[in-house]
Amino acid sequence: MTQQIEDYALIGDLRTAALVGLDGSIDWLCLPRFDSQAVFAALLGDARNGRWALAPQTGGRCTRRRYRGDSLILDTEWITPDGAVRVTDFMSPTSTGPQVVRILEGLAGEVPMHMCMVPRMDYGKVVPSLRSVGGHFIATAGPDSVWLRSDVALTATHGTLAGDFVVPAGQQISFAFGYTPTPELVLPTVDAAASLAATETYWREWVSKCTYSGPWADAVKRSLITLKALTFAPTGGILAAATTSLPEQIGGSRNWDYRFCWLRDAAFTLQAFLATGYVEEASAWRDWLVRAVDGDPSGTQIMYAVDGARHLPELTLDWLPGHAGSSPVRIGNGAATQRQNDVWGEVLDALHATRDAEDPPRPVEAHLERTLLTQLERNWAEPDNGIWEVRGPQRHFVHSKLMAWVGVDRAVRVLEKHHTGGSLNELRDLREAIHTEICHRGFSQSRRAFTQSYGSARLDASVLLMPRYGFLPWADPRMVDTVDAIQRDLTRNGLVLRYAVGNEGTNVDGVHGEEGAFLACSFWLVDALHGIGRTDDAAELFDRLLSLRNDVGLLSEEYDPITGRHLGNTPQALSHAGLVTTALHLATPSAHDRRVPTADVA
Repeated sequence: MTQQIEDYALIGDLRTAALVGLDGSIDWLCLPRFDSQAVFAALLGDARNGRWALAPQTGGRCTRRRYRGDSLILDTEWITPDGAVRVTDFMSPTSTGPQVVRILEGLAGEVPMHMCMVPRMDYGKVVPSLRSVGGHFIATAGPDSVWLRSDVALTATHGTLAGDFVVPAGQQISFAFGYTPTPELVLPTVDAAASLAATETYWREWVSKCTYSGPWADAVKRSLITLKALTFAPTGGILAAATTSLPEQIGGSRNWDYRFCWLRDAAFTLQAFLATGYVEEASAWRDWLVRAVDGDPSGTQIMYAVDGARHLPELTLDWLPGHAGSSPVRIGNGAATQRQNDVWGEVLDALHATRDAEDPPRPVEAHLERTLLTQLERNWAEPDNGIWEVRGPQRHFVHSKLMAWVGVDRAVRVLEKHHTGGSLNELRDLREAIHTEICHRGFSQSRRAFTQSYGSARLDASVLLMPRYGFLPWADPRMVDTVDAIQRDLTRNGLVLRYAVGNEGTNVDGVHGEEGAFLACSFWLVDALHGIGRTDDAAELFDRLLSLRNDVGLLSEEYDPITGRHLGNTPQALSHAGLVTTALHLATPSAHDRRVPTADVA
């Protein structure tokens, strides 16, 4: 593969998403949902695993590309010796089913073009049969069919659709591609111009609801659009990322499937949405959660499929070599069955913030909150796999204990607000007991910092969140010392690692190899520097993080400060949520002498 992770732009319709490379090739698309099988999987292999190329015959990277205003409509332009062309790629949230529309427009001269579509079912493994039906090409394999409508003549050979043609200035040519279940074979007529106009209107109206107008408005809106693109409109679920198995270390095995709905990641995304006026998204997610856990709320998992399904078995696809040779390629995620005790507190915090933001307030499902609180009370003192989903031994992670405190604290606030008695005194006592234990067992006097787990000297970036949740004031000397320790000992070229990897290459997470700087954690350091009063340092780091976005404003999960490459799945919700909440945090006075709950800081 010649494309790097940062070479891709995202288009999507709130049901699924595609990645478009700088060379005009769509190398990733799952149909009909984010977590369905990919029909274009060249991202994790090569052209033989499925792609859709549309570019000048001269080939090469585009001259420039950009999103059209505040939308998810991508304009890619080439200037060639023969003239200039533009390809406009989009997926409309208003269409009846997932469709990719590509509009080619001649801008100058007469440009020879080449289109080549290689549809492959089952993540690039199965070559479908091709036939022509009523002006559409149909590719079928088993229960799945995809269709293509083209304004130019194409030939079908060996499971590939291809055509060469010339585009003069002023001419437009359109292509539409979509999915239909094989038994139905519904082949819609797509009006490309009307679909484009509807898509522009959708995004213009959605972005107009944003309440942020600060100094980083463009970056914040782009991240909010990206976060919205990672929502699954039919249910309200929120994805961690649009891809699977993009490596955290090139050539390594840290390759995971992020096309699912982590409750934790969604809670961070909801902080960004609620802080910028998007209450609807938070309410939709809350309703999705209620449905997902309905019937067995005591067995609430840490993640679900976009439709709320619980069974996410982890498998490897041995026919795919992986991005840049990084194997194995995985689908599903074994972490779904882990014990991660921080999740209950994060969800309770998100439910609390959503209720406060709704106007008029909607009573959240009280039974769900009681169940989550009960689980927290039963499990908070037990070791777990933690926020980073370690596949090694369970530990008493400080962040997990912190979020137990947060969950109890939010429950206390609800009872106090409604002047409800019941277990209020018991919860207050539990909140104080957890606080005391964390301060006693989670702070290392020798390290002069809160550490990753009780009795450990390892640093962990997640403890930077303590003041944001109101656990300690920013000015607390232990927090100042912790920020200093993390900035000194847990950074690589100034960017923050989640935790340190041992010299032997096997980490606390039980997985071999290293990884890049974790971008969300780097945003947390910006928050911390601002919180303790080092506002100039905070602003400098924030500007640097903004510079790490690719040419269309997207961030992956991690970044390699040595090679300057994006790493991990993309675009990553945690990274973009961090950008939004940090931008808002920097717009407030330094909070080093205040205790501020999450909803206020975010």
